[in-house]
Amino acid sequence: MDLELPMVFKYHVFACFTKRPAGHPRGSCMERNAQPLWDRLTQKLEAKQLPDVNMSASGCLSFCRAGPLMVVYPEGIWYHPETPEDIDEIVESHFVGGKPVERLIIIPQR
Repeated sequence: MDLELPMVFKYHVFACFTKRPAGHPRGSCMERNAQPLWDRLTQKLEAKQLPDVNMSASGCLSFCRAGPLMVVYPEGIWYHPETPEDIDEIVESHFVGGKPVERLIIIPQR
């Protein structure tokens, strides 16, 4: 039996919350100051009342040296935000306006 479920979210954001011990050779997004960025993202999404954008905390996204990292589906766009202003731009341009922020997009490489 095929069960078709409606798409609930226009965008689903996975943000890496992995934290490894200081000095770990792979590093981690939380070690690279991700927490304030993800807090900002949560606040912005709530303030903008964007019910079609969902953020989920993820484990390691496997490209630790490039962190902090987030990936946006369904497009599969990887972002490397570094400042609160980067988060603001992603929310306004991508999630509100539908236009990805090219300068913050990365191509993940191991």
